[in-house]
Amino acid sequence: MTSRLTGTGIWSGMLRYGDAAATAAAATELEAQGWAALWIPDVGGDLWSPLANLLGATSTVTIATGILNVWMHMPEEAAAEHARLVTAHGPRYLCGIGISHRPFIDHVNSPGTYTKPVETMAAYLDGLDAADTPLAKSDRVIAALGPKMLELARTRSAGTHPYLVTPELTAKARAGIGDGLVASEQGVVLETDPTKAREIARMHLATYLGLPNYANNWKRQGFTDDDIANGGSDRLVDALVVWGDEAAIAARVQAHRDAGADHVCVQVLTADPRALPVDEWRALAPALVG
Repeated sequence: MTSRLTGTGIWSGMLRYGDAAATAAAATELEAQGWAALWIPDVGGDLWSPLANLLGATSTVTIATGILNVWMHMPEEAAAEHARLVTAHGPRYLCGIGISHRPFIDHVNSPGTYTKPVETMAAYLDGLDAADTPLAKSDRVIAALGPKMLELARTRSAGTHPYLVTPELTAKARAGIGDGLVASEQGVVLETDPTKAREIARMHLATYLGLPNYANNWKRQGFTDDDIANGGSDRLVDALVVWGDEAAIAARVQAHRDAGADHVCVQVLTADPRALPVDEWRALAPALVG
């Protein structure tokens, strides 16, 4: 990257998995609105075509992975594709790398695949460093939650991309990463009715509540098993997903900044997770961009 990532971005699964023409058009509009970065996830399959699609539809915005799954792409491939995309589109691809979660990886591959996460991540970084065209430390961040992974992010990447975190956990990421980049994700629901908003938030959180990496991180903040059970307590749901009007959402984004985030990427959640939330992005841009 030619400069440190700041501002507010968009995190969206549908920018990867949606119709290519529609996502390209959305990316062009999001760039015009002034969002600093567009983040997409990875659960295997072709990651490179969606990245190329977004990079090709834009000219200045950063395109980032949140995250590239280390179990699903060889480091030599990841480094080579990064070099290819940067050559074609300029230094706008920030490679967020993550270790994923034992239940998911062991289900997709085979039981026992997921092991020694910190050591596996270190070996993956070794592979990126040893590639024919290395993926430089300055061009990668690690989705780190626990202290050992944060230390790895601090010493061997440009920073960290905390996902599903509160501002208090952003502050812990800042403490662990030192002066490196902190790019926190924040789920948002543009809805002022508490029942409707929490229903959308719980639909989003359903899978994550069963993943130990996240649960352990929330417990480090003081949440309990009771908070995590049965779809999540209102206290946990409201801490992880901010809902309300534009001002309420802007206040939560600012809380992450006050806690030490350089960049905050908002994941807009709606009742239809398969739709691009274009209207919500348009409504939020004046409050969050700039």
